[in-house]
Amino acid sequence: MLSKLESMLMPLAEKIGKNKYLIAIRDGFLLSMPLLIVGSFFLLIANFPIPGWTDFWARFFGEHWDSYFSKPTDATFSIMAVLAVIGIGYSFSEQMKVDKLFGAAVSLVCWFLIMPYEILVNDTAVSGIPLGWVGSRGIFVGILVAFLSVHIYAWVNKKGWIIKMPDGVPPTVAKSFSALIPAGISVLVFFILNIVFAMTPYENAFNFIFTILQTPLLKLGNTLPAMVIAYIFLHIFWFFGVNGGSVVGAVFNPILQTLSAENLAAFQAGQPLPNIISQQFQDLFATFGGCGSTLSLLIAMLFFCRSKRIKELGKLAFIPGLFGINEPIVFGLPILLNPMMLIPFMLVPTINIVISYFCMSIGLVPLCSGVAIPWTMPVILSGFLATGWQGAVLQMLLLVLGVFIYMPFIKMMDKQYLEEESRTVEKSDDDDIDLNDLSFDDL
Repeated sequence: MLSKLESMLMPLAEKIGKNKYLIAIRDGFLLSMPLLIVGSFFLLIANFPIPGWTDFWARFFGEHWDSYFSKPTDATFSIMAVLAVIGIGYSFSEQMKVDKLFGAAVSLVCWFLIMPYEILVNDTAVSGIPLGWVGSRGIFVGILVAFLSVHIYAWVNKKGWIIKMPDGVPPTVAKSFSALIPAGISVLVFFILNIVFAMTPYENAFNFIFTILQTPLLKLGNTLPAMVIAYIFLHIFWFFGVNGGSVVGAVFNPILQTLSAENLAAFQAGQPLPNIISQQFQDLFATFGGCGSTLSLLIAMLFFCRSKRIKELGKLAFIPGLFGINEPIVFGLPILLNPMMLIPFMLVPTINIVISYFCMSIGLVPLCSGVAIPWTMPVILSGFLATGWQGAVLQMLLLVLGVFIYMPFIKMMDKQYLEEESRTVEKSDDDDIDLNDLSFDDL
């Protein structure tokens, strides 16, 4: 069966591996990947899933001790869209065969050009860069802007509309002048786009994208099909670089919290629990290790893959993933805009939801009582605390099932990366080290 699936998907994998847009996204996110891993550890320390952890450290460092640890997290997670735009603009410029540094700079400027410079302070609008748009919510717009701006930059270059300096001018000065007209036209296009969006009810491109994505969720309700649909939407948003949790959660979390509160009230009164679906059902049985239930993917990467890139990423991302933090794997593998991983990325959480719902509906596993359990609590332990040993066993089985669903897809990526690593080694063996080959472009 695996060989048949591989024969069906390998042609797709080869096409994906040669697509310049997907290559740009894949390589562009590598800029942010190590920083996200570092930020993940600080986030984990601030939210370590031990009862009393926060109170213990508050005795020594004050009530707001965790704000110190939020700084490294804000400096990585909260500005990840900035890093993504720079990385994708740089990588896509290489694919379009134009100057990479100027391509990255133009992408960043065009992206900031269409961003609103207003933040709310006590319901009053003041000037400032909104952190919400430079974080994960702004990535999708950033990807579109990077592609469009570099396309414009490359098109003007190929038309020959550049300033050519005479011989004898230093190369860096000549490059700056040659980039002047292509960069100016790119900025002009986005300047006009900014005015066009300002004349619409959405006011800017960011609001337009976010509103268009959020609207389909408004009709969802409290049913199993609704939760499955919500999770499919959630993972499609993540696939496009939008924080699906924040988009879907804005609509769905109030419903789940209400259901949890009803369960908790019934639990305290000694009455039967009324709801299968609740906040704890979502947090503890839908996903393990973050969106896409990527803890299963991490296990498959560590045990079934051979390429150094996947193995090393798996090792670095495992500890954050164990506690539900998986941005390093989403952006580092990447899963974002990777069609090969879309199927298991949506399928595993969906199967988790359906099986868990079935097990609870027939009484194999007790319902969640509504008692709040930290979202960073590791799998199996969280299931035990929420529903007893039955929940722990169910989590373990779902985790293993997820490994086998992810395995054929990650093995195909592994095969691609092995071939790339093999070609890189052969090329390195053929190259002699020459300091004269080093240049500013190698940065």
